[in-house]
Amino acid sequence: MANETVKKEGINALDSQAAYNLANITKTKPQFGALTPRWLTKFLEFKGLETGIYRVNRVVEGETPLDVLCSQTKKSDIIPQGYVEYETKPREYVLNSISTIINVNTSVEDVYSVPYDQVQEQLGLAIESLRERQESQLINNDDYGLLKNVPDSQRIQTRNGAPTPDDLDELITKVWKEPSFFLAHPRAIAAFERECTKRGVPPVVVNIAGGNFLTWRGIPVIPTDKLLVDGLKNPKSESGKTNILLIRTGEAKRGVVGLFQAGLKNEHSRGLSVRFRGIDDKGVASYLLSLYCSAAILADDAIAVLEDVEVGEYYDYD
Repeated sequence: MANETVKKEGINALDSQAAYNLANITKTKPQFGALTPRWLTKFLEFKGLETGIYRVNRVVEGETPLDVLCSQTKKSDIIPQGYVEYETKPREYVLNSISTIINVNTSVEDVYSVPYDQVQEQLGLAIESLRERQESQLINNDDYGLLKNVPDSQRIQTRNGAPTPDDLDELITKVWKEPSFFLAHPRAIAAFERECTKRGVPPVVVNIAGGNFLTWRGIPVIPTDKLLVDGLKNPKSESGKTNILLIRTGEAKRGVVGLFQAGLKNEHSRGLSVRFRGIDDKGVASYLLSLYCSAAILADDAIAVLEDVEVGEYYDYD
């Protein structure tokens, strides 16, 4: 016992280093700092597909799609005739796949799975990574990404660079039919807050779906780092430019809808399958993870974008 005691100021006591060897250590699960709340996929309405293809049928619109007779006193006994024209070549969306393979040594799984199961932790982190990529693709994909598919008529520029209340009001005029939420990088939201503070009109904060969000004109402003600033999630410079989206979501509202494959074999969660691929002759277990996703804009006025938003304007307040 002589090695386990120490004499300090005449008091014999157990050495903490020796005691450490007998203590249980409380451990956390693996912490993945790049994970975000992914509010976009929580606020966006999703549509499950049967065959992975979604066709958006639109009407060929004019000022008045169909003539009607509407008067108290008929000026004519003839009721107008006609029909509503459809597009002959509607756009079709085919689901994209985001996939990865996870390998786990079975001997590691057998020996080192208390208190946390090594397979489940590996799969959990991989799934989180796929979901992060899904949100990024919903915004930035070259084919179906929301930024790429905003019609030219729904694109506006900031007046002076920084996102002002006037700019967001102008954005609302583009998506005035039941707008659901703004989407912006946290730096853009902070820049908007500064502009509101400068004008003495601080935005109201509300709690929705467990999160606190700024609102403007009653519309929540949802943060995401997938709307890049100068092409980066985490820009180092104080200045930089980004975009702010305003979205109406839901198929019933002719809005923006997220798409996923319904009824997958080995379905883990919405649009995601996890398949066990077997164990090789070296004892390595393999799992295939596949996530199927896309997005569709059902009507032109379901989305609008405020472009060239400067995030680096600061003020001195007296």
